[in-house]
Amino acid sequence: MTTIPTVPTVKLNDGHSIPQLGFGVFQVPPAETQKAVEQALEAGYRHLDTAAAYRNEEGVGRAIAASGIARDELYITTKLRNGEQNIAREAFENSLQALGLDHVDLYLIHWPAPAQDLYLQAWEQLVTARQDGLATSIGVSNFLPEHLERLLGASDVVPAVNQIEVHPTFQQTSTQAATRAAGIAVEAYSPIGQGKDLTNGVVTSIAAAHDATPAQVVLAWHLAQGTIVIPKSTHRERMEENLNAVNVTLSEDEITQISGLDTDERVGADPATSNFTML
Repeated sequence: MTTIPTVPTVKLNDGHSIPQLGFGVFQVPPAETQKAVEQALEAGYRHLDTAAAYRNEEGVGRAIAASGIARDELYITTKLRNGEQNIAREAFENSLQALGLDHVDLYLIHWPAPAQDLYLQAWEQLVTARQDGLATSIGVSNFLPEHLERLLGASDVVPAVNQIEVHPTFQQTSTQAATRAAGIAVEAYSPIGQGKDLTNGVVTSIAAAHDATPAQVVLAWHLAQGTIVIPKSTHRERMEENLNAVNVTLSEDEITQISGLDTDERVGADPATSNFTML
C-alpha cells in the first residue's frame, strides 16, 4: 500500500492554516474534472483550487460529494470572475451552489482588472461574505504591488493570500516581496511554468542528483521558500509524483541555483493591463 505523504501547512495572517501543496484544476475540461479531482483525492490531496472562470466548479463539487471525505478535512478555494466584481456576493453564492458547499476555505478576487476600478468594491463584499460565514479566509490573485498598496490603504482587512504566477523563470520578486512584507502568503500558480521550466539543465541535473523528477525539484524549491503551490495534472502517476515533492529536500546551494534562472518571462497575462471579463 502506497504511503500518502504528509503535506505541511502554512499559517495565514487570519490564524487559519492552508495545506502548502494543493491540486489545481485550471484548464481541466469540465467533462474531465470530476474524474481528475477524484483521482487527486485518492492520491492524497486535500487542498483543491478552482475558479468560476474555469467553468469546472460543478465537477469539483461532484468529486467532493463522491469522495466521502469529511468536509473539515478538505481545503477548497474558488475565485471571483472579473466581469462579476460589481456583484461579488451574488457571484460567490453561485460558486457555492455549483460546488454544492455552504462555504469555501478561501475565496479570491481572481484579477485586479484595474481598468474596471471595481476591486475595492469587490473586496468590501468579500469581507462581508467572510463575516457571514461563506468563506473562512479571503484573498486576492494576480495583485501587483500597486494593487496591494491601494487595497491595504482602503481596508482594515488584509488579504490572507495573493495567488500569482511564480516559477523558476518568472519569479516576480518585487511582487513577492511586497506580498510577504504585508504579511500575505504567496501562492504560486503555473508553478512549473506550464512545463517549460522542466527541461532546464539546472533543474534536470538537480533532479538526477535526488533521484527525483524535474517537477518534484521545482515544487520542492517553492516549498522551501514557504510558497503555497497548486500544480495541475490529469494523470494519476504525475499527481502522486507532484505530491511526493514534499519529501524532496534541496540544499541551500541548489535553491540558489534554481533561483538564478529568473528571466522575467511570463507564461500568463499581465495583471497591469489584463481586463478580460472571464464571462
